[in-house]
Amino acid sequence: MEKVVAGFLSYISKEKRFSKHTVTAYSKDLQQFLHHLKDNLEVPKLDAVDHHDIRSWIISILEDEKLQARSVNRKISCLRSFYKYLVRNDLVVRNPMERITSLKTNKKLPLFLEQKQMENLLDRMEFGEDFSGIRDKLIIELLYCTGMRRAELIGLLSSNVNKFKKELKVLGKRNKERIIPLSDAMMALIEEYQQLRNSTFSSSNPCEFLLLNDSGDQMTDGFVYRKVNRYLRLVTTIEKKSPHILRHTFATHMLNNGADLNAIKELLGHSNLSATQVYTHNSIDKLTQIYKQAHPRA
Repeated sequence: MEKVVAGFLSYISKEKRFSKHTVTAYSKDLQQFLHHLKDNLEVPKLDAVDHHDIRSWIISILEDEKLQARSVNRKISCLRSFYKYLVRNDLVVRNPMERITSLKTNKKLPLFLEQKQMENLLDRMEFGEDFSGIRDKLIIELLYCTGMRRAELIGLLSSNVNKFKKELKVLGKRNKERIIPLSDAMMALIEEYQQLRNSTFSSSNPCEFLLLNDSGDQMTDGFVYRKVNRYLRLVTTIEKKSPHILRHTFATHMLNNGADLNAIKELLGHSNLSATQVYTHNSIDKLTQIYKQAHPRA
C-alpha cells in the first residue's frame, strides 16, 4: 500500500500540480485512513474496501477527533481523488467513494479588515527604513494590493516583476499564471526594496526569489505568517490574523469600491465565479448604506 500511496502523492504533486500544503495534508489523511483499516477493520487490500468501511472511518474521526465538517470534507475529498487514481490505474475494480457524500457545512463569510484599519497600517505605521523594514512593508502591500496567496508571494521571482509594463506575473494553483497590474507607488516600493536587497546581500550568489528572509534565503510559510500576524495585531482585534485575511480584505475592498466581480475573479486567480461571489455577502452593509442614502423611501 505504501508504494501505491507514494505513487498517488507523486501524481497529484507533479502532474496535477497540487500545492505543497494539499499534498502534505492528503499524505496525513491517507496514513490515517490506512491505519484505521488495519487496526479496526482488518481489510488487507484496497480493493476490498467498500463504502461501509469508509463511512465507519468518517464516523470515527467525527467522534474521536471532534473535527468540524470542513475538515472532514477535506479528508473525504482526499479519498475521492485517491480512489479515482486507483480506478484509473486499474488498481481497484470499483470506487467505493461513489456512495459517499460530503457533510453539510454552514457557509462561513471571510473575515477582513476595514479600509481605515489598512490605511492606519500602511500609511501611519513605522516599518523602518532598513532592509527588514522595507521588506516587511512590501509583504503587507503585495498581499493587500494584489490579493495573492501566501504561497504565491513566497514563490515570486525577481524576474516576475515587469518594471516597464508595471505588471507582476503570479504563478497560482495548478501552475496557472496570471498578470496583476502594479501602481506607481508599488513599483517605487519594489525598487526601493531591491536596492536595499542588493546592498545587504552579496551579489556573487544571488537568490532568484524576490522576497528574502533576514538571512538572504527564500521565505518560509511560517516566516510570512509571523510577519503578517505581528502587524495585523497592531490594527485589528479579529480572531484570525493570517496572510489570507489580506486576500479577503483585498477582494472585499475592491468590491465595495465598485470593481466588477469578474475582474476580481481574474485578479484572485479563481477558476470559477462562485468562489468569488462569497465576497458579495461582505458588502451587504455597504449596499444597505447606499440604499438608505439614495432611496427616497428608505
